[in-house]
Amino acid sequence: MKDSYDNIDEYIADLQAAIKDNADCANHHYNLGVALLSKRDWAAAEQSFRECVRNSPRFAEAFVQLGGICLQRGDLDGCMRYNEEAAQCRAKFPVPWANIAFVHLQRGEPEPAIAALKKALKWDPEFVQAKATLATAYFMMEDYDMVLDVCKQIIQKEPSFAPAYNNMALAYFEKGEFAKAVQYADEAQKLGFEVAPQFLEELKPHRS
Repeated sequence: MKDSYDNIDEYIADLQAAIKDNADCANHHYNLGVALLSKRDWAAAEQSFRECVRNSPRFAEAFVQLGGICLQRGDLDGCMRYNEEAAQCRAKFPVPWANIAFVHLQRGEPEPAIAALKKALKWDPEFVQAKATLATAYFMMEDYDMVLDVCKQIIQKEPSFAPAYNNMALAYFEKGEFAKAVQYADEAQKLGFEVAPQFLEELKPHRS
């Protein structure tokens, strides 16, 4: 393997050659899978990640990638199953717990999502995407004060994280604090977030 490559196809070809010489190397299969994902070759990437875990059954990152491929094709059950496998392989790996929470939210199950997210944040307290998902889960629970608390924590660390401003706008709207809802929705848009058109319409009567 070289230190650098001119393009992704050269890198893929080199990985494939390395695998021919050492078919049992889980890292080569994993890296090939990631490279194939960059080309959106889902089927070939999935095969590479399967080969990775066949050679290294506790390769947690490969299970996460397999879960992502399942999610891409709308298979929530498969996504959940692979991320649970990843969490079993490495309990302190925060990413699968966040992904497990995401599946729960897609199923309309905020309480188990919150439990999974707390595990993710236990192992990585600065995991911004997990915090953003936690805010969404609290919103589904209609716990708007917790939404605001979590989003303020995010903004303190990541002032340009636009989804947090959008979630704050939604929470303030539900609390009847319409001026703040307008303020944070506008801030989310300034940062490039696509605020839902229906929500923007609901805010119009509250603009001064």
